[in-house]
Amino acid sequence: MTEVSTPLDAPPSSASRDDGSTIAYHRASGKSPGVMFLTGFMSDMSGGKALHLEKYCRARGRAFLRFDYQGHGASSGAFKDGTIGRWVDDAVFALDRLTEGPQVLVGSSMGGWIMLLAALRRPERVAGLLGVAAAPDFTEDMIGDRLTTEQRECIRRDGFVSIPGACGDKPHVVTGKLLEDGSRHLLLRKIIPVICPVRLIHGMKDEDVSWQTSLRLSQMLTSDDVELTLVKNGGHRLAEPDDLDRLTAVLEGLL
Repeated sequence: MTEVSTPLDAPPSSASRDDGSTIAYHRASGKSPGVMFLTGFMSDMSGGKALHLEKYCRARGRAFLRFDYQGHGASSGAFKDGTIGRWVDDAVFALDRLTEGPQVLVGSSMGGWIMLLAALRRPERVAGLLGVAAAPDFTEDMIGDRLTTEQRECIRRDGFVSIPGACGDKPHVVTGKLLEDGSRHLLLRKIIPVICPVRLIHGMKDEDVSWQTSLRLSQMLTSDDVELTLVKNGGHRLAEPDDLDRLTAVLEGLL
């Protein structure tokens, strides 16, 4: 594969998978290790952290990739058909087909879970991990534990339920398929055999994903090179100017 850069404001490119689905992406060529950004639940690659990291990498001549999972953003598919396993497959496809050489994976919220699962699938390709409010096991520990009896009945009856979104976002669609599949990809119940350097950033005022999740994750990783940065007044998004500066500073140290 030959790396090709597209202008920052260009329409996304598209890559076809064997099943006919398409993955939308933006890619910039540059030096290794490259940086690959993985978005959160119901988010897409046009978010503030993704764009900030792309500008940062372009300015330093470093390879960068951002993409949308199936059912997100400009990629094909319906969100309600998505699962953790399917989105991990998308991430591994993007890693295999759209990048070259070692990569640092940056995962935001759900993307922090996806990056860990991708790193377990392709350890030889992953030079490091950076989680921002990483949410491994969120289908079980955050959504599953908070569902009311009425919401569970709705899932059993209709196959899905809408729950309030994080930070005032539109409601999140939670399907029975998502919860069932998520239970097959849980990580925090045992040692996680990831040995690359890992950096975690988490806001202590995060009302959606407790900062203790990142602390627990740091304890469960095999790697000895793990650092956790706690932001005392930080919420879930960590997308204010100071947060973005912190993100790139941590990434720079990791690179």
